[in-house]
Amino acid sequence: MESLSFLTVDNQPISIEQAVKYLQASGKLTQFIGDIIRQHIIEQEISIREDIDISSAFTEQTIIDFRLKNQLTDPQIFQEWLKKNGTDYQTFHSSIALTFKLEKLKAVVTEPKLPEYFIERKIYLDRVVISRIFVDNRELSEELHTQIEEGGSFEQLAKEYSLTDDRIVNGMMGPISRGTLPDILRSAIDAATPGQLIGPIEIEGRYGLFRVEQFLPASLEDTQLKQALQNELFEKWLAEKIQKLTVKLQVK
Repeated sequence: MESLSFLTVDNQPISIEQAVKYLQASGKLTQFIGDIIRQHIIEQEISIREDIDISSAFTEQTIIDFRLKNQLTDPQIFQEWLKKNGTDYQTFHSSIALTFKLEKLKAVVTEPKLPEYFIERKIYLDRVVISRIFVDNRELSEELHTQIEEGGSFEQLAKEYSLTDDRIVNGMMGPISRGTLPDILRSAIDAATPGQLIGPIEIEGRYGLFRVEQFLPASLEDTQLKQALQNELFEKWLAEKIQKLTVKLQVK
């Protein structure tokens, strides 16, 4: 029995078996299957949970708002838009509802783990703005330190002496993740206050003077950051679910 076709190109049918071969040849089959499994897990989870229900009225209002925003209030124009985008009203309605359910699922799955995960990641999420002067010998770095302490311009000395490319912007770096800083520098910065001069500190054979400009501590009050962490946790949750599955490709 021949494989059923699910696509035609210039009236030529393409079977599922042939489509799979095309995906294999292009190296995209693994990603394609991965996307299917991912969506399968999400929709299965949504179907069995009772804590992520979305009211039909809410979905309808969202569609109304979408139509108003995109000048699709005329029924005929809206139908043409649906057709142009390869969908119909019921499918569009279901897609909107699924989007909201997915966001609610993310929240339900990740919120219990979010505070602990935030603490684990905080060293990389906290940022600091610093300025620096790097030279290749300790004596010069100590002399520059003395000049700055006595009123010399950090910015001017950075332009004149620093070996790093950021000398053209007065040695200013950042914002930089605390977690990416060398341990010895991070410890010194953590104990400093804004405006304080640090160093010289030897890092990879060079000697650096650093000035703390600003601390930018991470917070879960930051909506963008919270959403990014939720997405990371959700992907970890999905990956764990996928690892437990037995997947077989059956194409005849």
